[in-house]
Amino acid sequence: MTLATSARSIDRATCEALDAADPLARFRDRFALPDGVVYLDGNSLGALPASTPAHVARVIAEEWGVGLIRSWNDAGWFDKPRALGDRIAPLIGAAPGEVVLGDSTSASLFQVAVAAARLRPGRRVIVSEAGNFPTDLYVLEAVQELLGEGAPLERRLISDAGPTLDDVLDDDVAVVVLTQVDYRTGRMLDLADVTRRVHEAGALMVWDLCHSVGAVPVDLNAADADFAIGCTYKYLNGGPGSPSFIWAAERHHDAARPAITGWHGHARPFEFGIGYEPADGITRFRVGTPQLLALAGLESSLDLWDEVDLAELREKSLRLTELFISLVDARLARWNVEVVTPRTSARRGSQVALRAEHGYPVMQALIARGVIGDFRAPDLMRFGFAPLYVSHADVWDAVDVLEHVLATEAWRDPGYARRGAVT
Repeated sequence: MTLATSARSIDRATCEALDAADPLARFRDRFALPDGVVYLDGNSLGALPASTPAHVARVIAEEWGVGLIRSWNDAGWFDKPRALGDRIAPLIGAAPGEVVLGDSTSASLFQVAVAAARLRPGRRVIVSEAGNFPTDLYVLEAVQELLGEGAPLERRLISDAGPTLDDVLDDDVAVVVLTQVDYRTGRMLDLADVTRRVHEAGALMVWDLCHSVGAVPVDLNAADADFAIGCTYKYLNGGPGSPSFIWAAERHHDAARPAITGWHGHARPFEFGIGYEPADGITRFRVGTPQLLALAGLESSLDLWDEVDLAELREKSLRLTELFISLVDARLARWNVEVVTPRTSARRGSQVALRAEHGYPVMQALIARGVIGDFRAPDLMRFGFAPLYVSHADVWDAVDVLEHVLATEAWRDPGYARRGAVT
């Protein structure tokens, strides 16, 4: 059955049959999903793995409570950023020893953007995209000022309306920083093709994988990329505040000079020398004490990811997003709901964005009825489809509730127009 051509004939029983045949359905029960909730916001904060509370409690009670400071050695605390980085590596096409856990995504981007720009001395341009998540652009402003030597480095921003990447690439460009999957629309860039074009101009490629890792297969080494960062609290389900990761291609390890040279990135941190000497390999990107309790949540989630077939993940992601788009087309056209996300599967991540009049109160009305997505200004409702715990029946139910909210104009309740601090 082709979902795009048969949406009007699809009913909930059809979706339940798809779930019964789903090879990833076994993972759903390994998440602590609230009853009566269709959770379509895993692209912003992943659901809680059922094993995480006990694992974090054990780390607190045993490793911290009993082991105390001995756990830096006995429980392997000091090596956790590298050990967990090696477990993330297969999800992004990285080799062992190329990934390390960092701080926040913003801090990790600052680390790698400075390192990349320093590898291209004499070039004075950083390229990014106007639609990138704003923190990326803010961080790059600081990089421009830091490395400007009297005058800030130039920033060139590309967009769908122009200029394009090819328009701005020349031999002045040092670094290009792009997000593989757009946080608003879910549009996905071709990792290998973009990297190739950047390299042909002599620049280095930095990828933001926040909306990619755990949602779509990524192969950084096959694409010959240079650096990447990503978060672990979205599709990887590490929990709020779980740390970011840094990837650097092995060929850059010896020459890379990160922005922040902290003691955990020192070659011999416990000799306490007064001069900085970078550690070998990816370890030089470490800064200071890792957030061990946040790492514990991620560690528990990675136990699930060790079992996931990424080809099956991508296949289901595309089925879920295609089903959602098809049902929206079939059932919501009279309200002029526009699908903003690319319909071509190769250009789509694992989320769908809809543009509709009064999108914010509509989303609040949905959330009040147990369908949780989110809103991004100025006018987009976002729905994320995390394949490990979102079912085809969830998709049916979400569109059913959305149709009801629009048909009854339930969104007109004044309470739905009040905006919280987080949208």
